[in-house]
Amino acid sequence: MVHDPHPPVSDAAFARWLAERAGELLLATRAEVGFDDPAGLRQAGDKLAHDLLRSELARWRPGDAVLSEEDADARAAVRDDGPSRVTADRVWIVDPLDGTSEYSEPGRSDWAVHVALWSRGSGAGHGLATGAVALPAQHRVLGSDPPPPYPPMSATSAAGGPIRLAASRSRPPAFLAGLADEVGAELVPMGSAGAKIAAVISGEVDAYVHAGGQYEWDSAAPVAVAMATGLHASRIDGATLKYNQANPRLPDLIVCRKDLGPRLLAALRAHTVA
Repeated sequence: MVHDPHPPVSDAAFARWLAERAGELLLATRAEVGFDDPAGLRQAGDKLAHDLLRSELARWRPGDAVLSEEDADARAAVRDDGPSRVTADRVWIVDPLDGTSEYSEPGRSDWAVHVALWSRGSGAGHGLATGAVALPAQHRVLGSDPPPPYPPMSATSAAGGPIRLAASRSRPPAFLAGLADEVGAELVPMGSAGAKIAAVISGEVDAYVHAGGQYEWDSAAPVAVAMATGLHASRIDGATLKYNQANPRLPDLIVCRKDLGPRLLAALRAHTVA
């Protein structure tokens, strides 16, 4: 695809444009490098997508701060540029390649690119002004403006069967099996956080619950889209998800249809520990 050298003006359209461009680069890199060296492919994809996002943000949004997973000190609670980011009015929170393992496996499409904008003046508790999630291998981009339609129940639960909970392929929370038993749910293993939240947005699954190890870039963009769609998104204790914090660790969340929120949060109180 040939892109206009001048991106869209609005932040929402710019986020979509940026996520789509990074996704196209990742697909091209996957095709060029191949799958014989998975570690090399993951490293190349991460770096190229990060460099693209960083360079385009520096060019087109030079006054804004950036938090990227691939920044060398991204996970540090105190960063050299921490004060400028935390006190900035606008911060782009990006994950250049969400789901590196899936990206390096032939045939897998459950990986994503996340581009979100946090704004001090957004008026929402989470502070997310807009977001876009590219699912390059699925040939789609989800954005918060305009948002996708509110999702239906998954086909399984709509037919009277169990609700479907997206779960990590590699490190599902220890409490998730007990939670699924209590609410009568079926666990559906999937790859990246972005792909799992996208599955809730599309109605493929009914909810995604995670605890135990994520950062702001893992959820900012997909949460922005999910909440714009009208879904419930919060910490697993029901607290507001907050972004652009000094420590970017944001280890747990739940995203689900609003009708499931109270039921799942009540069950979570019985199956999680502080």
